[in-house]
Amino acid sequence: MAGQTFLWQLAVLLLLAVVGGTVLVLKTVNDAQNDARHRSLAVATGFAQAPGLAQALQSPDPTAALGPLALAAQQGSGVDFVDVLSTGGIRYTDPVPGLIGRRAQGDIARAAAGQSFTEVFTGSPQSAVRALVPVKDANGTVVGLVSTGVQTTGISATVNRQLPVLLGAAAGALVLAAGGAVLVSTRLRRQTHGLGPIEMTRMYEHHDAVLHAVREGVLILDADHRLVLANDEAQQLLALSPDAQGRRVDELGLDPGMAELLASGRTVTDEVHPAGDRLVAVNLRPMTVRSGPAGLVATLRDTTELRAVAGLAEATRERLRLLYDAGARIGTTLDVTGTAQELADVAVPRLADFVSVDLLDGVAGGREPAPGPVTDGVLRRAAHQSVLAGVPEAVVRVGEIDVLPPDSPPLRSLATGRSGLHQAQDTAVTTWLAEDPRRAANSRAYGFHSWLQVPVIARGTTLGVVEFVRFRNGEPFRSEDLALAEELVSRAAVAVDNARRFAHERGTALTLQRSLLPRRLPVHSAVEAAFRYLPADPRLGVGGDWFDVIPLSGARVALVVGDVAGHGLRASATMGQLRSAVRTLADVDLPPDELLTQLDDLVIRLASETATDPDAGTVTDPDTDTATDPHADTAGEVTAGEVTATCLYAVYDPVSGRCTLATAGHPAPVLAGTGRDPVVLRLPAGPPLGLGGLPFEAVDTELPEESLLALYTDGLVATRRRSVDTGLDALRRALPPVDDSLESLCDRIVDALPPGNPADDATLLLTRVRRLDPRRVATWTVPADFAQVATVRVDAVRRLTAWGLADAAFVTELVVSELVTNAIRYGSEPIRLRLIHDRSLICEVSDTGSTAPHLRRARTFDEGGRGLLLVAQLTQRWGTRQTGTGKTIWCEQDLGEDT
Repeated sequence: MAGQTFLWQLAVLLLLAVVGGTVLVLKTVNDAQNDARHRSLAVATGFAQAPGLAQALQSPDPTAALGPLALAAQQGSGVDFVDVLSTGGIRYTDPVPGLIGRRAQGDIARAAAGQSFTEVFTGSPQSAVRALVPVKDANGTVVGLVSTGVQTTGISATVNRQLPVLLGAAAGALVLAAGGAVLVSTRLRRQTHGLGPIEMTRMYEHHDAVLHAVREGVLILDADHRLVLANDEAQQLLALSPDAQGRRVDELGLDPGMAELLASGRTVTDEVHPAGDRLVAVNLRPMTVRSGPAGLVATLRDTTELRAVAGLAEATRERLRLLYDAGARIGTTLDVTGTAQELADVAVPRLADFVSVDLLDGVAGGREPAPGPVTDGVLRRAAHQSVLAGVPEAVVRVGEIDVLPPDSPPLRSLATGRSGLHQAQDTAVTTWLAEDPRRAANSRAYGFHSWLQVPVIARGTTLGVVEFVRFRNGEPFRSEDLALAEELVSRAAVAVDNARRFAHERGTALTLQRSLLPRRLPVHSAVEAAFRYLPADPRLGVGGDWFDVIPLSGARVALVVGDVAGHGLRASATMGQLRSAVRTLADVDLPPDELLTQLDDLVIRLASETATDPDAGTVTDPDTDTATDPHADTAGEVTAGEVTATCLYAVYDPVSGRCTLATAGHPAPVLAGTGRDPVVLRLPAGPPLGLGGLPFEAVDTELPEESLLALYTDGLVATRRRSVDTGLDALRRALPPVDDSLESLCDRIVDALPPGNPADDATLLLTRVRRLDPRRVATWTVPADFAQVATVRVDAVRRLTAWGLADAAFVTELVVSELVTNAIRYGSEPIRLRLIHDRSLICEVSDTGSTAPHLRRARTFDEGGRGLLLVAQLTQRWGTRQTGTGKTIWCEQDLGEDT
């Protein structure tokens, strides 16, 4: 308050000082100007009327005559200048010699007309208050002018001399006002204990809130236990009379326990005492005051309704904890029965004493339920749980079929899609149990008294029903229990449906993968083969590993192992495309390096097609409308437009015992032979398929008789916990001895792998190579002479007879004649004929020409063009393959024998 008063006084004083100073300055200026006017006019008039002034003006040199007179008049009159001017305003005299002869400014014409006047002149050489008086001769004619004046700087000096008086008076008034404010402020702070206006306002507001607005009783007692203050809430809680203030505690009519507590003065926290029909929690604390002895302050809180609400709050918290646990525990696996069991485990015993989860038959296997209401009561028990060990009260075991009566509450919930709450005396329950004697006997034996039936519905499809039963818990189910059960089941339903969809998708992918992989390996004279395919963790989806054994011409065989990056349907589909492409390219007898080059181009095209398809590799979640890949591998997911794969392609020739291999980023095979340790073949490193622009290189190696060649994918030797080198060491240790059966060797290698679900598929193709008996191979070099064709035919028939294949001599003779004749006519030397007695009879004619023959339809009168048609008709297979020195035309005849 003192500060505000001081500020007000300061503002008033400043206003008065400003106004007074302004008035004083204006008056002083006005007085100074008037004095200057009068003085200037008097001096000018006196000087103008001086005797002889007119004659001096008319003299030849007015300046010389009037200069001393004007200077003397200026010095004795108190003006700043006395100038004598011509009627045209030319100065004859001036205190400043430099201005003599120059025309003066101002209203000269008025003075020249004979009028005397004063004016405030602003201009050059200086501003002044001046007077102009005409000088007349004896005839009254104006012959000159006299100008006198006082400069305005002199007037300002007069004003400045008056300002200190004004400022001193204002400063004195301010000092007096400040002193008064300090005295008032000191007195007020002493009386308010140092509180400022803000604190005092806040204290008043708090005091008012405590008295009227706070919903908690407040009592203030003095040292004699007299009531000093009681707010509205305290008066209402304790039913105090209006005149209670100032009375002792024992005179207020309180409950004895409450009065004793308040009179004791001890410190208590939330001590509950009755106050009429209410229960009041009391907090009592000592209070220190600056003036007078200490007292007590008590706060009172009504806890009557809190006790009732506490029970409801605890029940609500328990339900929330149950829902939280359900969110954390249900749906941890992508297994339908496992998810159902998680629901049953969460609900027992916190919600029910017995829980059963029955699903429509086929849901656990991933089958899509039929749309619409469920009227068929055939269900399969997916899971159940009980407070009793072993779940003895269950009529149906897990995995068994349960057929529900038509009017049973569970089937009604399935048909209507609505939950049901039933007690033991309900008609629906008694009718149901009457139709099911086993369930009725169990209900009586264990004392079932309350049921909940909640349908399992996810994304608009009914999957089954969950039943909750109480028999140990004496409280029957209520509506809030039903709401909790519905929330639990709705959360579990989505997890169950996700697991069902995953099972369906995985089953589809596995079916696709099994249809794309070879179900059995072909029997071949060149190799004996066995394989193992180990799928990855089911949660990751199927992978893109593949293998193949492809018979080639000339008794050769191609061995293939590949791996498409990623998991899921897209990886399996890509694998199928690559496997088909490899078989197609192998049929045209491309060398391994050229085959991988063609395969690399195919992968690049697949990647570009995938990148331009906006829906490639995505599945839309109907609940969230978000695109997700349900089979994506989190450790090696391949997005749309990124198709990569690895492949190893090997061609083994049993006649020469040589194997040609090329790799596209794939691990090299392991070779094991008799009397030598297993080694990893050294192959030129090739880039993975899909990169493009980099060459592939093939290498030839000779494989010993009966040696083992192990082809595999990286999932077999490398895991997240084991390096590739460690896996290769384990594979090499598991290979010997080579005389074991391939099936047992495959089992040994698989057993050497680490246990658990791997993160990637693993494929093993184990082959034992064999040489073809040299006695079953016949080779002739044929001169380029048509006369030699007959000789070659005879030699071929003679060799067939020695092999015991006389029945094939006629066809072979025709084929040899046609192929050798074509080689002589269209090819170039050297020409070579080779017969191979394998599971079929193979006839090969090689030359160094690069042109390959083509099958065509000869016209009626053509003399040629029917040779290859004849060969194709007489043999089962024929073809052409390019070699390093030319080409080879071959054909095969089935012998009908398994030798």
